[in-house]
Amino acid sequence: MKVKSRQGLRQFRMEVQSWGNYVKRITELERALSKKPRVLQIEIVGTGEIPADVALRFRAALMGRSPRTRIVTNARSSLQGASVLLWLLSDSRMIRDDARLYFRRTTLSEDDEVLENGVWNEDEPRYRDSYSEIDPEEGDYARVLQIINEFLPVKEMAGRLIGVPVLRQFGLIENERVDNFLLAAFSKSPEPVKRSLNARDQQQVQRRQKARTRQKRR
Repeated sequence: MKVKSRQGLRQFRMEVQSWGNYVKRITELERALSKKPRVLQIEIVGTGEIPADVALRFRAALMGRSPRTRIVTNARSSLQGASVLLWLLSDSRMIRDDARLYFRRTTLSEDDEVLENGVWNEDEPRYRDSYSEIDPEEGDYARVLQIINEFLPVKEMAGRLIGVPVLRQFGLIENERVDNFLLAAFSKSPEPVKRSLNARDQQQVQRRQKARTRQKRR
């Protein structure tokens, strides 16, 4: 369900439910993005986990938005699995102070995927018994982890709770800057918004690189 606010800002409420039907919600998100708002704020609530395929479809919708539209995500609840990806797919992020992120490791390995330009017709498939067939949904989840890895080191953090201090360390949240950004979104001139975002993006990239370097040294 989306809620209109002021002309420069639209809000989209996302209730996370593991068993929910998200077809209508994806359509509503696409409709909200088609309005080309200056800011679309996605409110994420609920302790469930959206399916990996749904997260990838939300990603496709967000990637197709107008370059003039900035995305802000606000996690009101702790997030797990593919729901984490939805929160990450934004220009600015907010999260409840005591909320956590969690994502498990994938059960797939590199041998479970047919590689492009690989000698697939000569490779012998790895043995699997009748109880260990590959689940296509797990392939979608593996793709979700690949994208999450662009923001957080999946290998080191999968299977562990990730709190706000770590997210701040990686430059993923800066609530004060987000608040200033939302205020600037209602100004008459779009230039302050553009400049503040560019500066913030550069700082986040630098922070992520430093945090990853420290993580590898450990």
